[in-house]
Amino acid sequence: MRDHNEQIINRIREALMDMDSVEEKTMFGGICFLLNDKLCICVRGDEVMCRVGPDEYLAALEQHGATPMIHGGRSMNGYVFVDGNVFSNHKDFEYWISKSLEYNKIAVSSKKKR
Repeated sequence: MRDHNEQIINRIREALMDMDSVEEKTMFGGICFLLNDKLCICVRGDEVMCRVGPDEYLAALEQHGATPMIHGGRSMNGYVFVDGNVFSNHKDFEYWISKSLEYNKIAVSSKKKR
């Protein structure tokens, strides 16, 4: 497995540092950021997985560098991979962070209650 893009990881850390309940976890072969126990954004190699939700999914796929997230042979509705090069542009970085944070507000946690 190749190394994860530390520059992008650090930019995401910076963008989320003032938020409560941020957790960083190794998942899906990458470094993922959970907000309020809900998966929000993940860096895997030079790709960034953004959880934008089913309502924004098709519009997100129309953005430059975005592709469907394929897991277990099927497309995951609401999740897109974005080429890490897109994140070098400040405006694009802000777009994807805000889309992921917007959906996180209404997303349901998959964390199992004990």
